[in-house]
Amino acid sequence: MEKITVIGAGLAGSEAAIYLADRGIKVDLIEMRPNKTTGAHKTGYCAEFVCSNSLGAIDITSASGLLKEEMKLLGSTLIKEAFLNSVPSGNSLSIDRFGFSKKITDIIKNHPNINFIENEIVELPDNGINIIATGPLTSKNLADDIIKKTGSSNFSFYDAVAPIVKKSSINFDKAFYASRWDKGDADFINCPMTKEEYEKFYEILTTAETIELKNFEAKFFEGCMPVEVMAKRGVDTLRFGPMKPVGLFDKRIKTEFKKQQFYAVVQLRQDDKEAELYNLVGFQTNLKWGEQKKMIQSIPGLENAEIVRYGVMHANCFINSPKLLSKTLQTKFNPNLFFAGQITGVEGYNESIATGLFAAINAYRLIKNEPLIELDNKTMLGALIDYITYVGHKNLQPVNSNWGIVAPIELDKKIRKDKKAKNSLLANRSISCIQELKNML
Repeated sequence: MEKITVIGAGLAGSEAAIYLADRGIKVDLIEMRPNKTTGAHKTGYCAEFVCSNSLGAIDITSASGLLKEEMKLLGSTLIKEAFLNSVPSGNSLSIDRFGFSKKITDIIKNHPNINFIENEIVELPDNGINIIATGPLTSKNLADDIIKKTGSSNFSFYDAVAPIVKKSSINFDKAFYASRWDKGDADFINCPMTKEEYEKFYEILTTAETIELKNFEAKFFEGCMPVEVMAKRGVDTLRFGPMKPVGLFDKRIKTEFKKQQFYAVVQLRQDDKEAELYNLVGFQTNLKWGEQKKMIQSIPGLENAEIVRYGVMHANCFINSPKLLSKTLQTKFNPNLFFAGQITGVEGYNESIATGLFAAINAYRLIKNEPLIELDNKTMLGALIDYITYVGHKNLQPVNSNWGIVAPIELDKKIRKDKKAKNSLLANRSISCIQELKNML
């Protein structure tokens, strides 16, 4: 009987298991939750979103949009279900996190080819074909065994989660709906600030007590920086980052369209299908809960905000992929062992799903005695894998999909100055490559 074991039922593991099962492979999908939980997960569902509920931009001229399109072409179930469980979010894809995770869990637990096992795996398996997709919150027992058997150390960095508030507790005498520059639907709730209000908020934020971080070096990933750490880089850092007011207008106020109305703006994004829960965009934090409440309620419009989830911080780990992995996502020391998801050094939801999908594609080809695939870095997925497996890194850090890692293209001078036109050419080239791969599968 053809069987593959997938360890970890997060985004990468769930994608891998469903892909293989849909192609007739028997899959043991092993997940330690809910019997043993992490510092960030709240449910026992598969494919749980623990931080933001956004998968980023949809347009293929954005890096994350192109990666989604590549996954759609390659048959990703999770991306398909993300669109089916989406909530209003302008030009980006955001999901009803619990609705999405419940749907993926239902697919997995009702699939005739998936044997779902609730158990903690504490050692790298020696037998059969295995995909390790235990994520950045891999249990200490398994992490220790990986280090023991590979002779390499895991890298650690901190990740933080943003607070969520109830929409019904937001004061819409001050808050308003709008999208930046009125592009797309007005899906975001915006809480504007005057200079005086911002300075008061900034004082509260930068003097608030944080939860002490123990046993790890305080090293943060730039893509998920705690808001209090970002703020301490300078008084205007947030105003040019997650709180930038540019292009946000309250139509109740009479003013010229392009004239900036506010000094700073806090945006909130829908977090559930019922549009009752909203998360504070860019406000991942490690503040103590009492301090978080004080900080949040200092924001105009959130004076009486009911906080459903406070921000938390957890340590993320990832393996030394350049040393351990080939471009097929197989380990160099065991061709029957694959890694996928954030434990490989990719960062982000799309990236986790994509590497889970690619590991499954190659595991399927391995069990069928077919040649394994290495993707060209002309594609976004290929560029991600090329980056995390590049042996020339002096200090590998987690990476999101971005245009900087994609192979350049010959352009005339006019196109080089047009960012969208340039990205469109890169995206179309990538899609052509993926279409060719799709025809091979």
